[in-house]
Amino acid sequence: MEVYCTRPHCPRPLNYFADLDETTVIRTVQQKYCTSCGMPLILAGRYIPTKVLGRGGFGAAFFARDRYTPTMRSCVVKQFLPSTSLSPTQLKLAQDLFEREAVVLEEVGYQHDQIPNLYAYFPVIVESSPPGRQEQYFYLVQEYITGENLEQELVQKGQFSESDALFILSSILKVLDFVHNQGIIHRDIKPSNIMRDKSGKLFLLDFGAVKLVTNSPVGKTGASTGIYSMGFAPPEQMSGGQVFPSTDLYALAVTIIILLTAKDVTELFDSYTNQWKWQNFVTTSPTLTSVLNRMLLPAANQRFQSATDVLEALSTPQPQPQPQPQQHPTQLQSSQTGTVSKSKRKFSLLEILTGAGFSGFEGGLIAIAVFTLIESTPISLVISLVVISAMIFAQFRRWVGGSDLIIFPVITLPIVLFFLRGSLTIAEVLFYAVIAGLISIAITSLFRLIYKLLSIIL
Repeated sequence: MEVYCTRPHCPRPLNYFADLDETTVIRTVQQKYCTSCGMPLILAGRYIPTKVLGRGGFGAAFFARDRYTPTMRSCVVKQFLPSTSLSPTQLKLAQDLFEREAVVLEEVGYQHDQIPNLYAYFPVIVESSPPGRQEQYFYLVQEYITGENLEQELVQKGQFSESDALFILSSILKVLDFVHNQGIIHRDIKPSNIMRDKSGKLFLLDFGAVKLVTNSPVGKTGASTGIYSMGFAPPEQMSGGQVFPSTDLYALAVTIIILLTAKDVTELFDSYTNQWKWQNFVTTSPTLTSVLNRMLLPAANQRFQSATDVLEALSTPQPQPQPQPQQHPTQLQSSQTGTVSKSKRKFSLLEILTGAGFSGFEGGLIAIAVFTLIESTPISLVISLVVISAMIFAQFRRWVGGSDLIIFPVITLPIVLFFLRGSLTIAEVLFYAVIAGLISIAITSLFRLIYKLLSIIL
């Protein structure tokens, strides 16, 4: 059986003991020691670490087995490592705080099914390596969740959909509502600290006494009192000031926008303007956008003050803001008397030129047909102009567009070529229609250019 040494900086932490392959031996052996540094391997005489799960600036986490349970239950052993050497008095204070807060965490875990249960807490005092002084380490043993954290999911599947993000946001908000009511601030919410088990349930991980220990008077020695992940912490936390429930809400919002955009924090936060630019990378509903932006406000008192407030805001749909164009006085008067004009989408340059070509080509065909049917030139000219004007108006009102610009000429062209072309040849009909279309495009382009110039000058 492989057993992992938990002493920091052990040169060869992985040990193998063939006799531990026997279950009866595992349950009865007194102790095993690291073959490299002499560290006791079976923690509290019960928990056997087998591999490292991760390391951070304030400790490490190990996968372990509890040899005193019938199934040798899987668990997580977390080791707290102070960032600086502490005096005996400071170590005693840290141990007292660790024990008191561990009791609180045990109660929290068993009261809420989305928080891993706390199984044990204990200090371990060992001889240093090389010998000469004593070293003390603190351990927490917690429930092991089989699954993947959201950071791992993000790497595997890419950005999350809005519905997925909303599910995560709502689920973790309910956990925060509970822990905040217990007087606990998590202070390190991020994708890697949210785990989804195989059934899809989300768990909030990595909050507990070890974080509260470093907020204690132990820090008076100059040891760092700030525990946070860069980019996720709001200003009050980074400055070492007091933290609030809205501190956790800020970090949760950062977590959600990272999942929605699949972008790093450095890409989402503009340090020059001191603003989050996450909306440049993803479009979300007005309600979710408004909620996240408020959660991300720099001042703690401007954010939502509780998780309940956020949940209520999420359940209150917000209308899509509509731009208000400047109105001519006559239009404003009309709207005030109850006449509301229907808003229209602006025409693109391609749509304008395509429509001009259509009007010219189709107008040319209609003019040929009208002049063939009616011998009077003035009457034919008036009828042609009326029909062409009607086509232009229909395009402006968007009654005609898209595939209609192809269907109309396809129907009109054969009729004119074979029945209403008068003395013109087929080639001449096509020539005049195409020329009419090109002239119409040229005139439209000229007028658009003049309009642009006048807009700049005036």
